[in-house]
Amino acid sequence: MKYQRSSALFVEAKQYIPGGVNSPVRAFKAVGGDPIFVKEAKGAYLYDEDGNKFIDYIASWGPLILGHAYEPVINAVIEKAKKGTSFGMPTEIETQLAKLAVSMVPNIDKIRFVNSGTEACMSAVRLARGYAGKDKIIKFSGCYHGHSDSFLIQAGSGAVTFGSPNSPGVTQGTAKDTLLANYNDLESVKALTNANKNEIAAVIIEPVAGNMGCIIPTDEFIQGLRELCTAEGILLIFDEVMTGFRLGKGGAQEALGVAADIVCFGKVIGGGLPVGAFASRADIMNQLAPDGPVYQAGTLSGNPLAMSAGLAMLTALNNNPEIFTSLAKKTKYLHNGIDEVLTEKGIAHQINRFGSMISVHFTDKPVVDFSSAAEGDNDTFKKYFHGMLNQGVYLPPSAFESYFLNDAIGYDDLDRTIAAVKTIF
Repeated sequence: MKYQRSSALFVEAKQYIPGGVNSPVRAFKAVGGDPIFVKEAKGAYLYDEDGNKFIDYIASWGPLILGHAYEPVINAVIEKAKKGTSFGMPTEIETQLAKLAVSMVPNIDKIRFVNSGTEACMSAVRLARGYAGKDKIIKFSGCYHGHSDSFLIQAGSGAVTFGSPNSPGVTQGTAKDTLLANYNDLESVKALTNANKNEIAAVIIEPVAGNMGCIIPTDEFIQGLRELCTAEGILLIFDEVMTGFRLGKGGAQEALGVAADIVCFGKVIGGGLPVGAFASRADIMNQLAPDGPVYQAGTLSGNPLAMSAGLAMLTALNNNPEIFTSLAKKTKYLHNGIDEVLTEKGIAHQINRFGSMISVHFTDKPVVDFSSAAEGDNDTFKKYFHGMLNQGVYLPPSAFESYFLNDAIGYDDLDRTIAAVKTIF
């Protein structure tokens, strides 16, 4: 395939936009080469500015569960836009979407809409701190909760040390209140809670991780985490920006059988438009302004275009729960096909899969946390990524990202994808 126009557009973009992109992973730094500039998309396919067609396995990083340009969502946005795009005032559709979301997700009574997943997670932590009257939080290495200062922390020198900032602009004062644990390692969490008794407000986690590849929690770990948080009076926050309404109507809570205290959602709740939300039981949510003392606001929160798109998306998922089963079957089919090819080729690999999330890691060791994910052969991944791209398959341009299937992908697309793997090695 040729990408002359995409490359030219990237050169121009770099003159006016830092790095030429508005989110770093888009720049292809992890895989090399120039990014693809998308012109349009429909169903399972992306079409770039050079006229190339790709089977899409990122689905706008998760929210487009029903495929690109899903007609009920598009029609809902068009009709709502005719009546105005933004008011900064209450609208009925906010309540309609809130009522539907609360009915679908377990363990929540109220929900507040924000403008991004980052804002949802940031607000959830502030709410947890305000409710609990404590300052510290625990996060897990490799879990990404947006670019709020509290989350841009890397591990310190030992299991019970404070984190340190891994981005300039994040202060040591912020870092000292963020503690780092290891995913799928309950003992690392216990060590932190024992070393910081009665100081931890919340534990925040991707219940099924998607930002170090797809990493599945063991039952012992995720159930034990719930029990530990309950015993220690710590709020458990599920960052379901990726998993919410994707792993089932009730998201990861439903799929894993684990109750969270606060849940964060991302763009799926706006049908793929820029939006987020956080939700909890009434006694926690009632701490938010204007009812309570914990301040959180957003001028364009509850934007009517996003609300209309979200209502159309969630209505479709709520009325057709078989979509989740269908997606899981397709993902399993893809898993088995890629595994068979790589095994025949003698390529060391691990494939992780949960529901419609999947990732391929080029290593001979199980991938269960960030450190084991980091042991993958990145040179092989780069070869794999660009080989698939040239065969018309668009994968996440990073070894540390989950793939997301959408319902528009057919078995013929899956067969094409599996066949593409055979051409690379």
